[in-house]
Amino acid sequence: MDERMADLAYSAGWTMVRRAPEGAGRAVFRRLADRAWRTRNDGTRGLERNLRRLIGPHATDAQLRALSKAGMRSYMRYYYEMFRLPAMGREHILANTRQSGIEVLEEHVRSGRGVVAALPHMGNWDHAGAWIAARGTPLTTVAQRLSPESLFQRFTSYRESLGMEVLPLTGGAANTVGTLARRLREGGLVCLLADRDINGTGLEVDFFGEKARMPSGPAALALNTGAALMPVSLWYDGPHWNIRVHDEIPVAAGARRTERIQDTTQELARVFEAAIAEHPEDWHMLQAVFSADHDADLARRREAEAAPYDDREQRQ
Repeated sequence: MDERMADLAYSAGWTMVRRAPEGAGRAVFRRLADRAWRTRNDGTRGLERNLRRLIGPHATDAQLRALSKAGMRSYMRYYYEMFRLPAMGREHILANTRQSGIEVLEEHVRSGRGVVAALPHMGNWDHAGAWIAARGTPLTTVAQRLSPESLFQRFTSYRESLGMEVLPLTGGAANTVGTLARRLREGGLVCLLADRDINGTGLEVDFFGEKARMPSGPAALALNTGAALMPVSLWYDGPHWNIRVHDEIPVAAGARRTERIQDTTQELARVFEAAIAEHPEDWHMLQAVFSADHDADLARRREAEAAPYDDREQRQ
């Protein structure tokens, strides 16, 4: 799908899904999930590569396929709810959310201490932001810049409509990291997805028995500002959204800044690992996380770039 068609598809989704009956809409997205799973498209294969690490080498292919089917359904539920959330209403969001640990986070914010809430790609992170904003705690988050610009603006407007301040990961008028640090020093809440290295500058950590790459930003912000670093995990339970705010991860001690950030990020990865293992079907990670997969992707790109032009045309 080219950029223009993607923009039109998302625009249609935000318009049509809000108007369609909820039961029918959820059924359509469930069928889309099953179709992607049956055809084993790129996203499904990426999900299965990641899930294989969770369930281990001794699990059967049938077990992996059953888990990836549940995973694709959960992933498409996220997309359905993304289009539907602006029409759900504050009371519906509050009434259908189950949580634990939020009181500690909110007390930090009330006392003037900032909080870095670090989340894996689990459940519905947009809902989690809308939910805490509905409880009266404003938050700041970061969005990956998409192409075309109009699509990025749609996502930004959507999240702002749910009560979030949204900063671009790259290409913004202001310094995003500096703005995040300022919000934290002011006692604010910053929510960051933290289980995937997007820009290639992440740290290697141990994760499900392998090396994986995760961003250093949450740990660095906590170190720089004194904010509390609190992991948050999300999952579905029937019609309910579940949110768990885990105990604060203290910034690791040490003489060197790089070691402190590395050790803190490793501890964050351990919390993510345990949370994902409890609800693996709700980990929506279709992209490369593990270092071996990053290296394989890089090798494929280099091979494609080095191929003769005629070969490249045939691959397309």
